Amino acid sequence: MNNGSTDKEIISLVLQGDQQHYAELVKRYQNFVFSISLRYTQSREDAEEIAQDVFVKAYRSLSAFRADARFSTWLYTIATNCSLSFLRKKKLHNFSLDDQQIFNLANNRDSGLSANHLEQKSKLNMVNAAIGLLNMDDAKLVTLYYKGEQSLDEIGKLMGLDTNTIKVRLHRARGRLKQKMEEHFKQELKDMVN
Repeated sequence: MNNGSTDKEIISLVLQGDQQHYAELVKRYQNFVFSISLRYTQSREDAEEIAQDVFVKAYRSLSAFRADARFSTWLYTIATNCSLSFLRKKKLHNFSLDDQQIFNLANNRDSGLSANHLEQKSKLNMVNAAIGLLNMDDAKLVTLYYKGEQSLDEIGKLMGLDTNTIKVRLHRARGRLKQKMEEHFKQELKDMVN
């Protein structure tokens, strides 16, 4: 399998009957989908379950994917819908993490990694935890732009807003993310600089 293939090329191969190529799409987007799911559920196990469901639903609906859109945008929509559906079924409520839960979450994710990977993973977990502290719209914008690598135009289409509005909201969301990180991870940020 050619790892340099575009998403659309891989989708074309899968639709022509070469289903083993779908694994490449799963590999490319598993962290992205997991992050979205985790944002809604706050539970690693639930997020993993949702992520599996997302990829099954995406596979079954692959023929409905329009090639004029990015696959990641389409997948984001499926992940969001699956997460919301899961919450409705479980009757869970979204809640903000407190500091202790953030550190427990970071510790659980870091187990078994080398020191260098541990530091990188710790930084990522800190950012993810700070994103988890944002309101839903800010978290969605930051996730789509930085993790989903969506353009401002694509985010605008997805959220039903014009590009300039998205640009302003993203700028404000970044400011609030910085503020959350400074409020909740002041010492960790200081340690990283030193």
